[in-house]
Amino acid sequence: MLEINGAEGGGQLLRSALTLSLCTGTPFRMHGIRAGRSKPGLMRQHLTAVLAAAEIGGADVTGAALGAQDLVFVPGAVRGGDYRFSIGTAGSTTLVLQTLLPALCAAAEPSTVVLEGGTHNPMAPPADFLIQAYAPLLRQMGVDVGIELQRYGFYPAGGGRLSVAIRPAALQPLTLLARGACRSRNACALISAVPSTVAERELAAVARRLGYADAELAHRALRPAAGPGNVLSVTLQFEHVTEVFVGFGERGIRAEAVAERVCEQVEAYVKSGAAVGPHLADQLLLPLALAGGGQFTTTAPTDHLTTNAALIEKFVAVDIQIEKVDSARNCWQVSVSRY
Repeated sequence: MLEINGAEGGGQLLRSALTLSLCTGTPFRMHGIRAGRSKPGLMRQHLTAVLAAAEIGGADVTGAALGAQDLVFVPGAVRGGDYRFSIGTAGSTTLVLQTLLPALCAAAEPSTVVLEGGTHNPMAPPADFLIQAYAPLLRQMGVDVGIELQRYGFYPAGGGRLSVAIRPAALQPLTLLARGACRSRNACALISAVPSTVAERELAAVARRLGYADAELAHRALRPAAGPGNVLSVTLQFEHVTEVFVGFGERGIRAEAVAERVCEQVEAYVKSGAAVGPHLADQLLLPLALAGGGQFTTTAPTDHLTTNAALIEKFVAVDIQIEKVDSARNCWQVSVSRY
């Protein structure tokens, strides 16, 4: 049984451990879960991920309770089928889905998964990111994954719903060193129970800084309201990859400041010449390891990426190398290979 220090990472460390355990059949014990956080231990979305992983994988679990900092997870066989999980709060449905998706890709039968909770949360990939950026890369790796956003759920109201269909297949290695030619770009300001001027100011700031034309700007108001919320996203579609950069409106934060943060992410990515941005890099590493190989270029590695790499090497017989390939543009290459 693997022993994992949960204090070395946040919820991502737990979710990755659950995924890897399901996919490899390796049990683990994690202690000090989220010990460095202001609210340590399992929160609602972490507990949902644990219980959902246990359900699809027939696992025996000890310590699955709110606030728990120690967990033992002994997986069984992953089973496809029809599943439904409700977080019960605005906790992120997308993070729970990312825990389950690689395992269900390797199941013997197709699956459908319905998740209810938050779909657009700060500190988590929004549903649009998974639909437009992450799922297409899984399809390039040979797995048919369809994700539908059926109802928006913003923090703190929640109430959103995702529906996912998975036709499993063996993941194939992926090489993604260049993004290719740019096919389209657009910015969308999404509001729910928020004044329309917020969206207008965000889009005006994007147009000024990134030089986007009116045809590349979209303003969308949700009706009926899905709880108060504001999301600004910039989507860049290239020949080989689509990237999505997101900012969330917050009380007390000017619309222009939200837009500036997103624009900074976009500019850093474009300047780097890398194929994928930092958040997509975090999520792409684990499927590549399960596929047994692959490589991609990205911007400066995040703590999530390096922590995930160290964890993956404990479960899977792969070597992960992260090397800077262009200092001037801050471009890095991540390579995964079997022993």
